[in-house]
Amino acid sequence: MSKKALYLLGIAITIILGTFLYVKFCCNCTIKTPVTDTEKVSVVVAEDALFVPFILNGSGIDYHTHDNIKFLKNSFTVLLPVSDSVSIGVENLKTFLIANPKQKVTITGYATSDETNSSTFENLGLARADEIKKYLVSKGLSASQFNTKGEVTDKWKKEADTILGPADYKFEALEAAPAVKDEWVILKDKINGDPLILHFNTNKSSDQLSDAEKQKVTDLVKYMNHVKDAVILAVGHSDNVGNRDANLVLGQKRAEFSKKYLSKNGIENSRITTESKGPDEPIGENTTAEGKASNRRTVITIK
Repeated sequence: MSKKALYLLGIAITIILGTFLYVKFCCNCTIKTPVTDTEKVSVVVAEDALFVPFILNGSGIDYHTHDNIKFLKNSFTVLLPVSDSVSIGVENLKTFLIANPKQKVTITGYATSDETNSSTFENLGLARADEIKKYLVSKGLSASQFNTKGEVTDKWKKEADTILGPADYKFEALEAAPAVKDEWVILKDKINGDPLILHFNTNKSSDQLSDAEKQKVTDLVKYMNHVKDAVILAVGHSDNVGNRDANLVLGQKRAEFSKKYLSKNGIENSRITTESKGPDEPIGENTTAEGKASNRRTVITIK
């Protein structure tokens, strides 16, 4: 065989061998194979964010923040300090309620069924609602504008042993005010909006009133003389020194003392009712002498 023929044969063999190798080893690279279940890419689903928003939403107020008032599991004590955003919400609520003295807010506290209730309340949710109310009162809000409820639920959002915001706040609808108020409606609003408050020293009573307090007594007498079916309510309060039962009795004595004082100033005894809240509705911190003094009081309003 000539050299030329051998050369051509070599070229042919090279082409055939190259084609074979290409088909065997390279073509498979472009073939798409089905993806099995085990080869599918896992999709990571993010869990819900760990927060329960603090919401104050009523006619005339709308405040939201992702932070909230918190409690430890099995506890009814508010975890302090609260966050700045919650504190701002409380200040907004204070401003709103001062401007709307007839507004009532119901605080519903929650607890989970696996928590232990060590409070004196019927359930831990109600104990938490009461503690939130006390916290709000300590910030200058009026206890008379809050009601409390408690519920037990199967679960609630928590972070480790911290229960996140187990409460909500319902603003009762306000009745539309009359277009024009008469003199006596205006006077009643004045009396109840800035009520007569008599303060007491520990276990003592005093009828030494300031000029401003004497004017409030005059307004009460004037109103009662004109509105014949009106009734006065005197509510006695105490600080937290001593046991609760004794302080309830002391609060009642203060209310009865206030009743006698008003009777001496021209208001029929039968038109004055009394009750005691004892240490349950403080307006000041019981950790200071000044706070305790502010809590020893009788608040007098028209029912």
